[in-house]
Amino acid sequence: MWPLMSLIDTAVIGQGSSIELAALGPGTVFCDNTSYVFMFLSIATSNLVATALAKSDKNEVQHQISILLFIGLACGVLSHRGNNTEIINAANTYVQIRGLAWPAMLVGWVAQSASLGMKDSWGPLKALAVATAINGIGDIVLCRFFGYGIAGAAWATMVSQVVAAYMMVAALSKKGYNGFALSVPSLDELLQIFMLAAPVFLTMMSKVTFYSLLVYYATSMGTHIAAAHQVMLQLFCIFAVWGEPLSQTAQSFMPELLYGVNRNLSKARMLLKSLLIIGASNGLILASGGVSISLFFPKIFSPDPLVIQEMHKVLLPLFLTLWVSPCVHSLEGTLLAGRDLKFISISMATIFGWASLLVMLFSSKGFGLSGCWFALVTFQWTRFLVALRRLTLADGILYLEDSVHDELQKLKAA
Repeated sequence: MWPLMSLIDTAVIGQGSSIELAALGPGTVFCDNTSYVFMFLSIATSNLVATALAKSDKNEVQHQISILLFIGLACGVLSHRGNNTEIINAANTYVQIRGLAWPAMLVGWVAQSASLGMKDSWGPLKALAVATAINGIGDIVLCRFFGYGIAGAAWATMVSQVVAAYMMVAALSKKGYNGFALSVPSLDELLQIFMLAAPVFLTMMSKVTFYSLLVYYATSMGTHIAAAHQVMLQLFCIFAVWGEPLSQTAQSFMPELLYGVNRNLSKARMLLKSLLIIGASNGLILASGGVSISLFFPKIFSPDPLVIQEMHKVLLPLFLTLWVSPCVHSLEGTLLAGRDLKFISISMATIFGWASLLVMLFSSKGFGLSGCWFALVTFQWTRFLVALRRLTLADGILYLEDSVHDELQKLKAA
């Protein structure tokens, strides 16, 4: 949801000032990428809720939801207190205002993941639609009519996130669960969540740090380049997120095939093949859409010809990164479903190091914004190739019966 909110902010702010548009870059990256770090809450919620549902134990489902809601609220409160970052004033204002919604946002995120774990996407979809409308109208009214600029965009986004969180929590009540109940987890429960979440956390941190590194180098190249990078990065985020349902599908349906009572690795491989075919097709559509908007309608985001000129320099890398993104989601979602977490975390950290060196090398050689974006292409395609190789190994989770059996025993013990 947060990439869509940031894209709306980008479009509205870009019509008023290239300077504020450039300042929006560090602000949205800090807010969006820091929240992205807490993806472990989403994955843990989906996993634990799905496991409890498989046991047909409604009380266990309620308990898992309650403790994860508590953890989400605690993380949100602590994250808000830590928002005093040393960044430029305009971006700092944006971060401070949006930080007010962090507790509600993470609670809503847990509630959304619980709904998705129950294979219900209608409740989160309604919340997203309402939040988008509130954010869009709020941006236009506060920024264009009242002239609050970047601060107005932040207030509109903050309110939309609070409303969305309430709707997602309330949606759980319609399924027979109390979304407003909080339970303090025991030490054993915290350990279980930590063992599941720690590798995912390391993976998310690698992604977040890399995207932040791109913003750092783009910002150092000047106002117009920073503004162009902000627009293109938000376009990448909003189109790439459409691949997330493939990851969610893998995490929802793969566990039964990998380590369920009636496990079937042949069907698991067929499911992955289908996800990759769908991912490649969708990726082509998404990439074409992202490039088309940048090429034919750049003034949606900024009327500044210098900003538009810089945007057009990175159309090819934008296409390549968007094309492969849905396939990356499919592969990494399968690895998460198979709980191959150690491999995911180590490989992601290694790829991050390699891609970061490329960013620094390209920047030092004067390749400009194009250098940053081709480093992003390398980052995305390397993730794809490494994950594909892992899943096609003869002793991988999709082929080796013994490894699947061992995982089943671990789940039963847990």
